[in-house]
Amino acid sequence: MDSVLAVKNLTKQYPNFALQNVTFAIPEGCVAGFIGLNGQGKTTTIRSILGLCVKDTGTVQILGKDMDQEAKAIKQELGVVFDEGYLYDALSIQEMKNIVARAYPRWEEMRFQDFLKRFGLRKEQKIATLSKGMRMKLALALALSHHAKFLILDEPTSGLDPMVRQQLLALLREFMQEEGQGVLYSSHITSDLDQFSDVIIFIDKGKILLAEEKDILLERHRLVKGDPSCLTDTLRQHFLTLKENDYSFSGVTTEASLIKEAMPNVLIERINIEQMMLAYVGEEKPYV
Repeated sequence: MDSVLAVKNLTKQYPNFALQNVTFAIPEGCVAGFIGLNGQGKTTTIRSILGLCVKDTGTVQILGKDMDQEAKAIKQELGVVFDEGYLYDALSIQEMKNIVARAYPRWEEMRFQDFLKRFGLRKEQKIATLSKGMRMKLALALALSHHAKFLILDEPTSGLDPMVRQQLLALLREFMQEEGQGVLYSSHITSDLDQFSDVIIFIDKGKILLAEEKDILLERHRLVKGDPSCLTDTLRQHFLTLKENDYSFSGVTTEASLIKEAMPNVLIERINIEQMMLAYVGEEKPYV
């Protein structure tokens, strides 16, 4: 299967932070959830992929083209939505559209007008008067009206109410129905990714910790609960994270079968993306 995005050995050094050989790929037809706590490298990675900050080393291929060599051609098939920062408050929706549309030979005006009707937006509205949810809908309309094949979304649902988040996710599901499409979806709202993503890419302190199919990752990680009197120091080492009190323990592990064999009475449960992420970066760590 071809990749819509392939990042290899991407590095970017700042005085107090660095991306360290970031490598991952997104197959076509997939939505990749890009997760990590705030300040761990998600936005820096996206900005480096897009050339908005100059990477130190590494290669980026989008839709089979090298970003360093074919950036102009790539951007015709790329839609980008940031949490905030590129819609001009002083402009009307129509004026903002006129600026964006000029950059895309394949801009489809009828498609854009259909989005405005669907979202209840009027072309004469000033961007300054739009709610955050309406701004995000406008940003998606602009990103999708030139027939992009790959979307990069950086915290698109941050600060939005659940109803608007569901509307935006429904729009992205429609986008993914077309063959050969792909999405890189950076978000700290992991509940959206539980229902929408196919692949999870997990970054922490500028390093990729996990990059794999979501279902495989969640199948491998399990939450274990039981009687703490049955725990031994050896068993504690098989947990990524472990919480104990006088009456019970709970912890996340990738070795549930081993623990079940040693402790037959434990309860083993499935986990979600947030629980998995916090198992690697949370404060509760195994006994040493």
